Amino acid sequence: MAIVQISPTDAAWLLLESRDTPMHVGGLLEFTRPRDAPADYLKQELERMRSKRALPEPWNLKPLGLPLVGARVPLMQTVRDVDLDYHVRHSALPAPGGQRELGVLVSRLHSHQLDMHRPLWEVHLIEGLENDRFAVYAKIHHSLIDGVSGMRMLLRALSSDPGERETPAFWAVGPGASSRPKQDDDTGGLRGLLGSLSTSANDLVGLARSALELAGAAVSDGPLQAPFTAPGSALSGPIEGQRRFATQQYSLELIKSLAKAAECTLNDIVLYLCGTALRRYLIEHARLPRRSLTAGIPVNIRDPDDNRTGTAIGMIVADLGTNVSDPLTRLDAIRSSSGAAKRQLGTLPRSALGTQAVVINGPYIVALLAGLGGRTPVPFSLGISNVPGPREPLYFSRSRLEAIFPVSLLTHGNALNITCVSYAGTLNFGLIGARDTLPHLQRLAIYLGEALTELSELLLRDDRPHDSAKSAESDASTASDAVASETATSAGSAGDDVASETVARETATPTESGAVAGDAAGATDSGANGHLAQGSGGDGAAPANGASPETGVESPGHGDAGESGDPSAAAETRPH
Repeated sequence: MAIVQISPTDAAWLLLESRDTPMHVGGLLEFTRPRDAPADYLKQELERMRSKRALPEPWNLKPLGLPLVGARVPLMQTVRDVDLDYHVRHSALPAPGGQRELGVLVSRLHSHQLDMHRPLWEVHLIEGLENDRFAVYAKIHHSLIDGVSGMRMLLRALSSDPGERETPAFWAVGPGASSRPKQDDDTGGLRGLLGSLSTSANDLVGLARSALELAGAAVSDGPLQAPFTAPGSALSGPIEGQRRFATQQYSLELIKSLAKAAECTLNDIVLYLCGTALRRYLIEHARLPRRSLTAGIPVNIRDPDDNRTGTAIGMIVADLGTNVSDPLTRLDAIRSSSGAAKRQLGTLPRSALGTQAVVINGPYIVALLAGLGGRTPVPFSLGISNVPGPREPLYFSRSRLEAIFPVSLLTHGNALNITCVSYAGTLNFGLIGARDTLPHLQRLAIYLGEALTELSELLLRDDRPHDSAKSAESDASTASDAVASETATSAGSAGDDVASETVARETATPTESGAVAGDAAGATDSGANGHLAQGSGGDGAAPANGASPETGVESPGHGDAGESGDPSAAAETRPH
């Protein structure tokens, strides 16, 4: 057994762990089995993956328990023989094995805390999905991993070869060697000491200037948003431990054309979709604040070759324009706000970016630790993250990965998180909400697509023809194509990033759209179920299977191609 020290930032996630606010993050991966797979294919794969019990970090780390304080110190200990029968579990969905049933299960699994006396992760192999598919839901404590490090481990585990057999399990692959340049030999002497002092002084100057700018933003009407100025809303207040989960998968092509037409970044479009969907949701289901909601946006500060686990992010705060009724004016407000935030972040030394995130969130974390979460001001209304992933399709033992849906965490005062992951020309939205605070979460997912349809009509109506029938159908649609992300790995490139825990830039290809929704209690609100193929020549919008926006009751029927939630819908022929 070895003792491993974690950073203060990672230790904070351990301190915040509670029944109401479990601090794990997760992902839902959907696969299509090989066409010639035997009936016991998944059983064979599970047995093979469980055979290796000596695991690398972070999969073999558990909190070090001490008398009186328990497992709440910045120390982990390694475990030589990990009990994979406990950590890797096999589940089956009830018939019909659609997106609704999958959403209910994932919502329930994500609501449960990890065992703090074991390595802090679980993987659930889920069979029984329609169209010969299966899913993998994995969760791991945020003290061990963030979006970027998790995505990089995923990339190292999966294969780009559709014929490769016996692909290693996720938990058998460590973070990998980092090729970050080593410091010179003389950095430990006087020159190193002077360099460290100089860097610290520059950081302090930069942080002081940043604090003054944010303080000024708090009392001005400029586009730069200060933390702790978010209005009270349905998203604020204490939360409980049960969760609702909903997803959407969009193509990148339409959003790239929207960003080009609006002369903004792709991430500005992402924020626009979120802000527009939230505006409608709050109008219909709660109360819309007079001031705009704000988004806290993590900014990746890892080097491209930094494969270490743990958390390494900066933070910006941007306006979502929820108090603006006109769509284009709302987009302008978001573009101005995110641009100002990125410019302000760009003035900081690179070495101070992580500290700046602590400065923004520090008072909030102290309030959470003091038991005042949801009763004191929050730095922003909700978190919106973007984790760009692989551009090309990936495979697990000849099973094609069809979609990656992120499942994030919540804290008191932030009852909603929206995280995106790009994959093979798509952007996959994962919405996680506090079940008792945000009813009908699937409708928010539907509104994302409708916001996209509306913006497409406004920005692209002169660029491509629409016949009246297609336009009318698009106006009634509930799921659409689209979203993308840009990346930032330094303060200098932060000017191009809006929601960045980043790995790679994506390429755009026409693809499908869809959703899954569920809640932890099993009485799932329906809607936005299934992946639908994009029609050629339309706005990339299609009705969601089983969605009933008026009543919130899922229809027992299904749509046309792809109604099961299979991303291999009619837009692309794939074997089943």
